[in-house]
Amino acid sequence: MDGRDWKKFLLPYEQAVEELKVKFKTLRGELKSREEYAPIEFVTGRVKKISSVLEKAKRLSVPMDQLESGIEDIAGIRIMCQFVEDIDRLAELIRSRQDMNVVYEKDYIANKKPSGYRSFHIIIEYPVQTALGMKRILAEVQIRTLAMNFWATIEHSLNYKYKEQLPVEVRARLSKAAEAAYLLDQEMSSIRGEIVASQKMFEDNSNLVNIVLNNIQELYFYHRVREAAQFQLRFNEIWETEEGLSDLSSDIEAAIARAKKGDNN
Repeated sequence: MDGRDWKKFLLPYEQAVEELKVKFKTLRGELKSREEYAPIEFVTGRVKKISSVLEKAKRLSVPMDQLESGIEDIAGIRIMCQFVEDIDRLAELIRSRQDMNVVYEKDYIANKKPSGYRSFHIIIEYPVQTALGMKRILAEVQIRTLAMNFWATIEHSLNYKYKEQLPVEVRARLSKAAEAAYLLDQEMSSIRGEIVASQKMFEDNSNLVNIVLNNIQELYFYHRVREAAQFQLRFNEIWETEEGLSDLSSDIEAAIARAKKGDNN
């Protein structure tokens, strides 16, 4: 092992992971506001531990002076999606970005690994602004469905336990589990429209509840205590069934409009 300062070596990768997490989370929020649906469910990230970097360098015969180009996943971002179709959409969004450059892609969904592993990997080149200037580093973006991620997490734990030498029986059962996860993704895709519509309805109702409660508080601000209390009672009666919530919201907005005009009727 060379005598480099590993803490300083990993600093740009740590910075890249934090920046990329923020960017993909921001992308999720923007897509939800623009399109009412985002292909991103949630985002995680990590920097490889020094021991993992050295182990991979040894396994791939990467010289110590070529770690930055030879180990492409020192910085790793993992993005989870609800549906397989979301993965293609997200990959296209990444390809079109100006703040990162796609080096190459590995499609383990169309071409699963022998173990049953499925995921879509994109190796990107990402510029990090450090105290010493701009540094371009490689990072790996893994895009998976929730089912794929559950399976991959279990496989990773078992591989760690058995030091990459899984017993034949465990390997066979993992393979069956991978196919079960694949079938689950296929089934979810078949009812994708209904799932997305239900999620949108839930989110719309949640937003409406927030609007109603905030508007009731605004009536208190205009000293319309009696009206506000009456609306609060109506809300308490209907919020569980959510029937009549839209009418209630309209009535409160009308009351606020009157309050702003100083109309006491």
